[in-house]
Amino acid sequence: MNDTQLPSKDTVLTALQNGQVDLSFTKVKDGEVRQMKATLVSDLIPEDKRPKSDKEPNNHEVACRVFDLSLQEWRSFRYDSLLSFNPIG
Repeated sequence: MNDTQLPSKDTVLTALQNGQVDLSFTKVKDGEVRQMKATLVSDLIPEDKRPKSDKEPNNHEVACRVFDLSLQEWRSFRYDSLLSFNPIG
């Protein structure tokens, strides 16, 4: 995606809070492209993996912490490394 096509951070967070999102991004560590089906919907996250508090995961201006539905683990990506973004459903 080029800068004109990138969704805003608020758009990304809202989509993640409302359902599943297919996304891809460039990993900072090694430059590899990573694809992920992610969410922030607690009903889609196994109970033992849910945050212990009602507080939102550590999402800030640079990066977003999400639950990877395929790996069943928490992962983070940087907003500026986002390549594709597709809300599901």
